[in-house]
Amino acid sequence: MKAEDFLNGQVLLVDKPLDWTSFQAVNKLKYKLKREFHLPIKFKIGHAGTLDPRATGLLIVCTGKFTKKIPEIQDAPKEYIAEIKIGVQTESYDTEKPEILHADYSHITEDFIKETLSTFVGEIEQKPPVFSAIKIDGNRAYDLARAGQEVEMKSRKTTIHYLNNIDIQLPFVTFTVGCSKGTYIRSLAHDIGQSLGVGAYLTQLRRTKIGEYHVENAHAEILENEFRFENF
Repeated sequence: MKAEDFLNGQVLLVDKPLDWTSFQAVNKLKYKLKREFHLPIKFKIGHAGTLDPRATGLLIVCTGKFTKKIPEIQDAPKEYIAEIKIGVQTESYDTEKPEILHADYSHITEDFIKETLSTFVGEIEQKPPVFSAIKIDGNRAYDLARAGQEVEMKSRKTTIHYLNNIDIQLPFVTFTVGCSKGTYIRSLAHDIGQSLGVGAYLTQLRRTKIGEYHVENAHAEILENEFRFENF
């Protein structure tokens, strides 16, 4: 790989580690590429769809002229492997916040769980989590929420294309979900819990696909200091 390859445009598939923000991953890559290939200060690079810090998996990073592809990639359907825990909730709908509102789930059967999950396939109304990067009057929702302000999130339409590979080991339920752009799997976990009547939150999330791109082809080591791009 040469400097002009990245300036002309590359699509880099990153297997984002746990607790990295998408912004941190892009900045690390930008620093590594500029240092290794002596790229100009205004070198273009950006990701095609945010992945939450508490999630792992596929993060697509475009460089140079390929940054024009970002909107097209962002519009593509996504696939995730999700694990939820029923009978308890968190304010963030994931593991960022501590557990609250414990409920007895001993009456919940596997058939009821599968039946409930099936009701979420298709077009649904979904409210994004309060702890999200959505802007409200110019401010990030999570900044307002962390400051203790009341935040009202507007519901939006999204589509769940499929929900399969269901594995139930109570209180944990794991499944694969294919969805449209803008779907919050944390909100899906919360809404599933509400439909079950006992609450739920997202305990693990891994993005496996964005359109034609698959995490199997991503590089887990690309963010490491010793990684070199000669054989990329």
